[in-house]
Amino acid sequence: MKVTILGAGRMGSAMALRLIDTGQEVTVWNRERERVVPLADAGATLADGIVAAVDDAAVIITMVTDGPAVRSVAAEMLPAMRRDAVWLQAPTVGAEWADRLRQLADERGRAILDAPVSGSTGPARNGTLTWLVAGPQEAIDAARPVLDALGQHVFLVGARQEASRLKLIVNAWMTAATVAMADALRASDELGVPRDTLLEVLSGGPLGMPYALQKAQLMTTHDYTPGFPIELALKDIRLMEQTEMQTPPLVRELDRRLTNAADAGHALDDLAAVAAVD
Repeated sequence: MKVTILGAGRMGSAMALRLIDTGQEVTVWNRERERVVPLADAGATLADGIVAAVDDAAVIITMVTDGPAVRSVAAEMLPAMRRDAVWLQAPTVGAEWADRLRQLADERGRAILDAPVSGSTGPARNGTLTWLVAGPQEAIDAARPVLDALGQHVFLVGARQEASRLKLIVNAWMTAATVAMADALRASDELGVPRDTLLEVLSGGPLGMPYALQKAQLMTTHDYTPGFPIELALKDIRLMEQTEMQTPPLVRELDRRLTNAADAGHALDDLAAVAAVD
């Protein structure tokens, strides 16, 4: 299958390598071309522009930063897409932008799947991402080889833009668990309880959330190599604050904690770096 990835940063590049490994014919485009040159050695075709990149592609994945960036890419992409091609809109753009992007696709008569992914570069490279997908069944069927190559789990959650809304909730939960772990470790230190004892108790029962336990190890070793940077977590929390619902108090507190961490110089560090800020 011919697959194009528009936006080949860390995540897009990991996706491209995985798709190449699984036998897909992959084309990539990135605004900064030098960043994707190494993908050519792995077997990807490097496109000079968006129109050339999407020519004859069966599935097109957008993997750029936010809603305005996707809209900019879509302005060139949509008129150049094959009529039977499927657009996988994969980054987290929030509810309002998900609605806008579907409207753009509908106006052009192109199939779009609202398909934000849960996972970072490691799962993308290993094909163990979790897809949250909303859209018409025929488009899902057409994109299934790509979804299955990149994801261990594919959750079909609706026919429109429900996936982007669900992704905001999932990311808020993930962020809350990380902040809660940071506070639990701090309390453990201040109350004289060894961290290892706390983590052993948690990991041995139903309270042992693997993601939070992984973050606990990073917090203990002060390894803040970015998997999910604080600046992206903060972006997603603020997208949730912009939805039609009344913002929960916990979400406002997460905004405050992430803002403090970013202002302290940890914007580009992993989410675990919330533990480094009082």
